[in-house]
Amino acid sequence: MIGPAMRRHLPLWALLAGAALGLAACHDADPVVLELHGVRVRRSDFDRYLASVEARGLGPVPPEARRGLLDAFLEERALVIEARRRGGLAAGAGPGDEARGVAGLLADAVRVPEVTDEEVAAFYRDRAVELAAPETVTLRQVLVATASEAREVKRRVGRDPKVFDTVARSLSVGVEAAAGGYMGSFARGQLPPELEAAAFALPEGGTSDPVQTSLGYHVLRVESRQPARQPTLEEVRERIRDRLTRDRRAEAERAFVAAVLARAKVDHEAALRPARSL
Repeated sequence: MIGPAMRRHLPLWALLAGAALGLAACHDADPVVLELHGVRVRRSDFDRYLASVEARGLGPVPPEARRGLLDAFLEERALVIEARRRGGLAAGAGPGDEARGVAGLLADAVRVPEVTDEEVAAFYRDRAVELAAPETVTLRQVLVATASEAREVKRRVGRDPKVFDTVARSLSVGVEAAAGGYMGSFARGQLPPELEAAAFALPEGGTSDPVQTSLGYHVLRVESRQPARQPTLEEVRERIRDRLTRDRRAEAERAFVAAVLARAKVDHEAALRPARSL
C-alpha cells in the first residue's frame, strides 16, 4: 500500500495512472450495457430493474429468464432515451412520466398502414372457421352438498320447471344462487368436462340428473341453446379491421424499436455474466 508520505514523492503521471486503473476497475465491475445518443446505461441499472421485478412478488429471477428480461429492459431504456432526445420527456422524469413519454413517442413516430376493405374481405374468406360463432348453451344450476339433496332438487323442478329460480335461491350453495342459479352462456371447452357433457346433451328447457364434481352435486337447466353459425362479413367487418390494425401496429412498433436499438451499442454479455467484485 502507498502511504501519504510516499504518495507525495511519486511523479504526477504515476498518480494519474493509478487513478485511471482504479476508475477502469470500477467500470469493469459496472460495465456499460447500452449506449445511445451519448447516454450510458450500466449493469447496475439492470440489476436494480431485476430487483424491482423480484420485489413485485415474482421471487428470484432464474438465470434462464434473465435474457428475456434484459431484452425488455434494453428496449425500454432505449425508447426512454429516444423520447428524451426528441423532446418528449424531461430529464429526471419518474417511471410514470417515462411510460407516458414512450407511449407518446410510439404514437408520434410509428405509422400504421391503413387496412383496406379488400384485406378485410380476404381475412374473412381465409379465416371462416376462426370467425364462426360456436354452439352455446345458457345455463342455470342448483349446487348442493349431497346426492340426496340433489335428487330432491331434481324431483321438485321436474314437477314444475318454473320453480328452478326459487329452488336455486333457497337451496343452492353456488355463488350464483342469489341470481336464481343463472350461470351464463358457455361454448364447448368452457365448462368442467362433467358439466359440459351433461349440458350439451340436454334440449332447450331440459334439466339434468345430478352431476357430481369436486364442488358437490349439480342440477343443471338449459335456459336456451344457440346453434353454431357463420356471421356475415358485415357483422364482423369492424372486428376484423380492428384486429388487423392491432397486428399492424404491433409489427410497426417492433420495427421501430429494432431501428432504435440498431443505432445503439448493446452488450448483452456484460449484463448477464456474473458480477465481478472489486
